[in-house]
Amino acid sequence: MNKRLENLIAWMKESDVQVTFLTSSENVFYLSGFYSDPHERLLGLAVFQEGEPFLVCPGMEKHSVRRTGWSQEIIAYSDIEDPWELINKSIAGRVSGASKVAIEKEHMNVERYEKISSLFPKAEFVSAEEKLRVLRMIKDEKELKIIKEACALADYAVEFGASEIKEGKTELEILSAVEFALKKKGVTEMSFATMVLTGANAASPHGTPGLTKIQKGDLVLFDLGVVIDRYCSDITRTVAYGDVNEKQKEIYDTVLKAQLAAVEASKPGATCAEVDLTARRIISEAGYGEYFPHRLGHGLGISVHEYPSMMETNTLVLREGMVYTIEPGIYVPDVAGVRIEDDIVITANGAEILTKFPKELQVYR
Repeated sequence: MNKRLENLIAWMKESDVQVTFLTSSENVFYLSGFYSDPHERLLGLAVFQEGEPFLVCPGMEKHSVRRTGWSQEIIAYSDIEDPWELINKSIAGRVSGASKVAIEKEHMNVERYEKISSLFPKAEFVSAEEKLRVLRMIKDEKELKIIKEACALADYAVEFGASEIKEGKTELEILSAVEFALKKKGVTEMSFATMVLTGANAASPHGTPGLTKIQKGDLVLFDLGVVIDRYCSDITRTVAYGDVNEKQKEIYDTVLKAQLAAVEASKPGATCAEVDLTARRIISEAGYGEYFPHRLGHGLGISVHEYPSMMETNTLVLREGMVYTIEPGIYVPDVAGVRIEDDIVITANGAEILTKFPKELQVYR
């Protein structure tokens, strides 16, 4: 049994949880090494205080599970079988009368909750997410190596995208060129929908790229990430096409100052709140506080948005091995939108920046 499963079982024993049943692709992958997006079909992992765990998957994926090295039981069901009947039989051979069962309350839908609660009618159901977030929060050396590779490809994507900027090109033209270039390097999946936003569109924190054409004097915002071996990267850079005006430069310099200060504040023993407020104070003191409407950043790993949330109310203490984003922004409607984002890992001495594309304002002509 792998160390990750052993850590979960240790928590189960401490918390008197007899059974943990997980259904999210990310947590199943974290504990088993097998990743699948089963769509409407059931994917699950059952873990017990005593007894071997088992993995539930569509029958067509059984051999893929074995190729990952999973040596425990696999319940591989066909489309005409009810997987819950098979699950019930396997559970009955391991435990009876469980009084406490852990599930992913934020992920499990009502139908599946009703199914599992019928298997344990007298059980208390508790959250498994809280423990798994903490376990996934600290990355080991293997995870960090993969994330660094994903970050290097994100750097390449921004560099390539910026080189594609020409007057009259649309956001979608540049976006498609970036993703095609990544596919030629073997990238099969993006961390999220790639954003290329120009001019006024960049003043929307989660804008949608379209047919807007780039013009001289625009700021162009790139927000993207790639998935490598199931781990994500996430970078934002804002560049200039031609000369920018004083207001645009002031906004850019304010965001850069805030971003650099937040990186500097990231070290073991500091809190998420302290790091967020370091950046937020700089932006507020410059008069742009109302235009920084989101948290400073988020954890990063198997999911592009993981624990912890880097916001001013989170008193969680930073620890070595935590990976998260630092992405302050200022979005002034009809004036400018600027965001600068890095992925960092907390080390014994502070923060190591994993995304390397330059942050000083890059001007393309």
